[in-house]
Amino acid sequence: MRAADLDHLDHAILRMLQEDSRTIAETIGARVGLSAAAVQRRIKRLRANGVIAREVAVLDPEAVGVGMTFIVAVEMEHGQRDVLDAFRKQALADAAVQQCYHVTGRTDFVLVVNCRDLSEFDAFTNRMFFDNCEVRHFTTSVVLDRIKAGLTIPLDGG
Repeated sequence: MRAADLDHLDHAILRMLQEDSRTIAETIGARVGLSAAAVQRRIKRLRANGVIAREVAVLDPEAVGVGMTFIVAVEMEHGQRDVLDAFRKQALADAAVQQCYHVTGRTDFVLVVNCRDLSEFDAFTNRMFFDNCEVRHFTTSVVLDRIKAGLTIPLDGG
């Protein structure tokens, strides 16, 4: 499904679901001017077409004892596809990696990493970077205060 295939009602529904995915179809319908059944059909289509990729519970890291966040810039030794793909797979498989971006510039990847403490982060750096001969260099920033953390996508008209 392309962005052009989404109308203003789809955007309104998506905005509401991004705020709270448990909002019931009746409530959404009342706010956007559709019946609950029409809202349910649209949501089903949005899921089937991959617009709604997943629905998850967003946890407070500190509430579950994972209160340290690190931003890590990673520079690879070689920029070959197989090297980059291997690192992508490694990042995808590691539970500490919350976000991973392949970026332009001097850095090849930027990671957002959550760990319980510095000892856990040290173990993470060993397995992700020091044990990987393709990692040339990495730079870590420790997050002092989480000002805004979210995954909502800005939509037209909102």
